Amino acid sequence: MENAESLSEKVFSNGDIYVGDFKGVFPHGKGKYTWSDGTVYDGDWEEGKMTGKGQIFWFTGAKYDGDFSGGFLHGSGTLVGSDGSSYSGSWRMNIQHGLGKKQYCNSDVYEGLWKEGVHEGCGKYAWNSGNIYIGNWKAGKMCGRGVMKWENGDLYNGFWLDGVRHGSGFYRFVDGGYYFGTWSRGLKDGPGTYYPAGSRHPSLTKWCSSIDYDDNRKTMLSHSSSLNSEGHGAPKPSVSRSLSEKISRSLSEKISTAGFFRSSGRISHRAMSLDEDCSVCDSAREFIAHDTSGMLSHASDEDQPEMRDCCTLVYEREYMQGVLIKEKIRSTAVLSEKNKQRSKFHAKEAKQRSCMGIFEDHRRRRSYYLMLNLQLGIRYTVGKITPVPMREVRSSDFGDRARIRMYFPRKGSQFTPPHYSIDFYWKDYCPMVFRNLREMFKLDAADYMMSICGDDGLRELPSPGKSGSLFYLSHDDRFLIKTLKKSELKVLLKMLPNYYNHVAAHENTLITKFFGLHRITLRGGKKVRFMVMGNMFCTELRIHRRYDLKGSSQGRYTDKDKIDSNTTLKDLDLSYEFHMDKSLRKSLFQQISLDCMFLESQQIIDYSLLLGLHFSAPEHLKTLLELPETNHSHGSNPGSDGSYGATSIGDLWIPPSGLILVTHEPNGSTAPGPHMRGNPLRAHSVGDKEVDLLLPGTGRLRVQLGVNMPAQANRKVLQDEANSKEVELFEVYDVVLYLGIIDILQVYDVRKKAEHAYKSLQFDPLTISVVEPKLYSRRFINFLEKVFPEQP
Repeated sequence: MENAESLSEKVFSNGDIYVGDFKGVFPHGKGKYTWSDGTVYDGDWEEGKMTGKGQIFWFTGAKYDGDFSGGFLHGSGTLVGSDGSSYSGSWRMNIQHGLGKKQYCNSDVYEGLWKEGVHEGCGKYAWNSGNIYIGNWKAGKMCGRGVMKWENGDLYNGFWLDGVRHGSGFYRFVDGGYYFGTWSRGLKDGPGTYYPAGSRHPSLTKWCSSIDYDDNRKTMLSHSSSLNSEGHGAPKPSVSRSLSEKISRSLSEKISTAGFFRSSGRISHRAMSLDEDCSVCDSAREFIAHDTSGMLSHASDEDQPEMRDCCTLVYEREYMQGVLIKEKIRSTAVLSEKNKQRSKFHAKEAKQRSCMGIFEDHRRRRSYYLMLNLQLGIRYTVGKITPVPMREVRSSDFGDRARIRMYFPRKGSQFTPPHYSIDFYWKDYCPMVFRNLREMFKLDAADYMMSICGDDGLRELPSPGKSGSLFYLSHDDRFLIKTLKKSELKVLLKMLPNYYNHVAAHENTLITKFFGLHRITLRGGKKVRFMVMGNMFCTELRIHRRYDLKGSSQGRYTDKDKIDSNTTLKDLDLSYEFHMDKSLRKSLFQQISLDCMFLESQQIIDYSLLLGLHFSAPEHLKTLLELPETNHSHGSNPGSDGSYGATSIGDLWIPPSGLILVTHEPNGSTAPGPHMRGNPLRAHSVGDKEVDLLLPGTGRLRVQLGVNMPAQANRKVLQDEANSKEVELFEVYDVVLYLGIIDILQVYDVRKKAEHAYKSLQFDPLTISVVEPKLYSRRFINFLEKVFPEQP
């Protein structure tokens, strides 16, 4: 060993003792260090740092055997705590990070991926009670796709959020019954179907495959988007501390076991309801794949009995926050006949679609490449503009020269990373302006990049309108990305200076929030333009109904055959009036008037109010249903069916109470929601004080203009509906509103003037959508005043 002294012993003034090799005055090589409190390290040293293989024994009885680097637990190793818990796996800077297995003192076991000391990624958790969960985790909680199996045999396969069921999935009861549907924060919410034991249910293989397709696309996107990360290995810690700083540090500065046995890793049963204990999920990681497949084998399609069409019933249901509000009883014989007819119809179309499949595959591949290109370009642009010192925007920042251009070859270049997409050119419009807008909207650059360019990637949405635009949604639902026409791009760039000033002057504006404007040029010169916007429906609450309201009536309805839970309805489909607190309504219409004045000044028409409704558990809920005489225990038991907190008197369900406004707490833990700007609103009902919204089962929400706004939705029930056997008789709903003004890029130009003249010959000019901006603005506000009538 170069310049190493022979084995020697050194006693420090604080009572610490080192016995081993030295290099100069530093421990270097093999050595044993004993602290004055009894803690002992025996292993490799490098220039005064514990580096290499070694063991450390704490005076509390805990011990670690494994890799060290720069004085930290770093690499792989096993830690046994004084309470009997143990962790074996990867470490980074004294924290569990990577693949590892931990057995807790209560015999719970977690095996899977860790990040910064908590479960993150794919993993398996087995409770000592026998419940098991296999699937995805985030920040120590079940989040994403996962399967959970309870000790009693019940099983749930679907999506999770913050440790509770959230999204689509199916629940298999121990007696063989199935429920396919959607959940919202642990409660059934939306349409679903219950299949009693003995009936034939949909193919689980096909159902899982339909979800796995999206998961695999996300995996591919995340793999490609991570190529530009700074190295694939764990970063080496700094080892610049001196010998005296390292060895003579006090006990409080020394490696402590307290950080290794935090409570964040272990999951308490008390934090979860009975249905939230555990289940099984299809994992993408090989090390748990055999466990998952074994658990899912119990729910395979082969276990389905022969179906007797003459007597088997299924129950088509709709829930609202765990409350059953609608039910249709159907015979599987009827359903099977419908399926046969559908199969014949599809067979006739199969030949026609065989060629279309080629084009669809090409479209998907093109969409996939566009997503990769977007992530690469946005990461490059934000990374380039963020280090520039903040300053006020100048007129030149809106000019034609305010662009960032870069070529991204597949193999990479001096300035760009290699990637799995095709070669493309990238252009970013007005980067300093949008950087300031993001700052204005209190959006952190790192959060912005992680949301759009992070490991979970983007997902494509079906186009909701007639424009044919592509829509992408970030994995956390915060940002919506939409393709633009060239004419729309020109309108936005022309409007941008005035838009910037309007947003700066009115922090509560309801107009769409723009965060970026980009262009991708593909091989052959094909140009695709994108804008990044805030998602107005980014909320923990489920949006039960969506409306696009323009104030016109001609053609503003939706075919009933095309309506489902995700359909965006139109003006004539709206059958509610929304009664709000006086002060909230006043603030709302003050801002709508200001925004309409701005749009009118820019000669913009055809915009609309996008309105989302979350129905809270209503105070008066009646269902006129012919309850079946047959006993289907899993369907009618609120406890097993997820209808928590509801009681029933005869046929009348009485769910929990609705919405409560309370005085705002500035230092409280209220989440600001997707609109990060703006002050909390004041409510007349609480003495014109700033308010928060208390929502049973969810928590405290910050009330802002267009976000978390409470109201009562009144619907006038038609008299002839009372004779129907299947009708919801909601007279009053407690609702939470989410709203904003969208589609603001249509100018009233010569083409629109011609369209107005032509349609005016066919229809009443006041009912058509295309009218001059001043009339459009006035009609828009007048219509909304009827939707949100003033209280007497």
